Amino acid sequence: MPNSIFLLDEAPLFPDARLAQDEPNGLLAVGGDLSVPRLIEAYRHGIFPWFCEDEPILWWSPDPRCVFMLDEIHVSRSLRRELNKARYTITINRAFGQVMQQCAAPRADQPETWILPEMQQAYIKLHQQGLAHSIEVWENIDGEELLVGGMYGVSIGRFFFGESMFSRRPNTSKIALVYLAHTLKQAGFSMIDAQVGNPHLYRMGARDMAREEFLWLLKQEINWQQPPNLWQSKILREWKD
Repeated sequence: MPNSIFLLDEAPLFPDARLAQDEPNGLLAVGGDLSVPRLIEAYRHGIFPWFCEDEPILWWSPDPRCVFMLDEIHVSRSLRRELNKARYTITINRAFGQVMQQCAAPRADQPETWILPEMQQAYIKLHQQGLAHSIEVWENIDGEELLVGGMYGVSIGRFFFGESMFSRRPNTSKIALVYLAHTLKQAGFSMIDAQVGNPHLYRMGARDMAREEFLWLLKQEINWQQPPNLWQSKILREWKD
């Protein structure tokens, strides 16, 4: 018998993520809001929102879960050459709102976006609370810095929950991921959650993890205290092979 889809009320609480649907994979609940307390509760229990325009808020916890272990990021020879050129400046939390806007912009392979205005507003509030963060890739053109790549997500405990990334130059989203993974590994993190796998993520070294294992690790490490000043807005040091 399939599990039920839970209807959320005003309380920022969720059912056990293991009760999510098999089809569609991971659908757990509907309704509620995108308040900071509810989003924090969701991420702490391996749940995230994803919905399109004209849909209610939908909450998911898929099985398996796509993750990046921090020492398994695949750096191809072409990407390695790009990194070694040090062509771009990489920063943390310098332009969170701009990164979200760029991730939400229509693309040829994704004409519609799930990063709706209400999602942007909700995650900007999370950012203001010190829980959502961005990695930016900048290119200097005639003395002007242009945002050409980046990614954003939520970070609690030893986990970074990746939400979306974008590129305006070849490989710039991959560069953001490599820098993020290097920074998190040095800080003692466990993994980057990529939620649902796709060929692009797998080529970068992502792998699937059973939801049961993911939730167990999350429970063990969600209360870990992150190093102070980790997410302070700054330029990241050059990547070294």
